[in-house]
Amino acid sequence: MARIAIFGGSFNPVHNGHVFAAREFLRLLDLDRLIVMPAAVPPHKQMPAGSPDDAARYRMLCAAMDGIDGVEVSDLELQRGGKSYTYDTLLTLKEHFPKDEIYLLIGTDMLLSFDTWHRFEDILQLAELGVAIRSDLSAADRKAIDRTAEAFRNRYGARITVFCNDVLELSSTTVRRMLFFGCGDSYLPAPTAEIIRNEALYGLGGNYRNLAYPLLEETVLSLHDENRRAHAVGCSRTAKDLARLYGVSEIDAERAGILHDLTKALRPQEQLRLCEHYGIMVGDYTPDQYKLLHGKTAAAAAEKIFGENEAVCSAISWHTTGKADMTLLEKIIYIADYIEPNRKFDGVEELRRLAYTDLDAAVLLGIDMTIDLLRRDGRSLNRYSLEAQAYLRTGRKHL
Repeated sequence: MARIAIFGGSFNPVHNGHVFAAREFLRLLDLDRLIVMPAAVPPHKQMPAGSPDDAARYRMLCAAMDGIDGVEVSDLELQRGGKSYTYDTLLTLKEHFPKDEIYLLIGTDMLLSFDTWHRFEDILQLAELGVAIRSDLSAADRKAIDRTAEAFRNRYGARITVFCNDVLELSSTTVRRMLFFGCGDSYLPAPTAEIIRNEALYGLGGNYRNLAYPLLEETVLSLHDENRRAHAVGCSRTAKDLARLYGVSEIDAERAGILHDLTKALRPQEQLRLCEHYGIMVGDYTPDQYKLLHGKTAAAAAEKIFGENEAVCSAISWHTTGKADMTLLEKIIYIADYIEPNRKFDGVEELRRLAYTDLDAAVLLGIDMTIDLLRRDGRSLNRYSLEAQAYLRTGRKHL
């Protein structure tokens, strides 16, 4: 009797984390065979706009897994089409391998929501669940997993193996973003990267310079986490209103507003990789300030990818910290980020009032609030924010 496991997903695209996981699954579960199964239409999520077709995802996956003993890539779900329900897949595999032991590999989040899956009780009769958990999972989270697994065993007679595995902390969403920004190859197996380049997948080789605003907004929002999209739009609309009030280019303000958080969804390690890619010096930022770097990386991407002008890029660059002697547009983007309609915190109404009556006072109050919060939390202060605060305070003393 062979030990066979199913490793499913959208693999959009397959990346080094997937390859690492496949090798670990083979080793940790002592598998005879690991079947990697790309989904046609994942039932729990939509494929992002601009995703390659099924054939391209399959080619990339085959190239990535080629040469790994014990691993094969199956197009069963792609050939079947429609929503890729695990029950249907396991039923077919059980017919092909009636005497073999079949594992369905899932992550911790999937186990916690497993009772919402299509025909989950039948799945538990067809396969043993192999639940991969991170080795650094907290004790509380591990207890929650163990309680859930035990509940499934007791109620449904489920066979569940929970095992620890090291992972490469990486997602296909992050890889797609890094490919767009021009430095995603290092996250990919070399054969996959070559296919993406040769076939211009994931927007590679596209011309995004000088897009009309509606297309710019659509493109930028596709790079955001869903819960941040309304903020970007709100910042853009607010910046345009303030620009009209203070006599600054509304076009520049609107574009800087939608682009200001262009790279916000990336983690600090990706921010640093982008800084290296774009030649951005990070010496003025301590490690606990690396999240501020999205202003710098977004400005660089706005220039290099979207062809935005110097005024727009500078406003994006300084929106996280401010600086001494800011231009009107820089002040507008800084404060629009603070007060756009989706923001809710103590003091926001006073900031909004000041933004439309005394822009310098609004920016100074925003900087004061940020610095006060950082001091209360014991976090380090960025020198550019301190310089902006001192400059504005000095300037207002002479009014």
